[in-house]
Amino acid sequence: MGKEQIIQKVLDILRGYVKDPSLLEKATPETHIIKDLKVNSARLVDIIIKFEDVFGMTIEDDDADRVSTIGDAVSLIEQKAA
Repeated sequence: MGKEQIIQKVLDILRGYVKDPSLLEKATPETHIIKDLKVNSARLVDIIIKFEDVFGMTIEDDDADRVSTIGDAVSLIEQKAA
């Protein structure tokens, strides 16, 4: 799976958790999931679980703690998929 496909799937997953989906229209890899997209930390746990389901992988707590931006999520998924 290519990087663009991963980014698109990550955005699709996030769409279900952001209060204002229009914020995703301007999202970049530097977009902070909690600060910029207004996702609360409890929802971020749900998002990580959804990443595990969609991408068929296990994400350890230490790895999940390092996910703060869209780019962090994409990099982690790429790393786990390799």
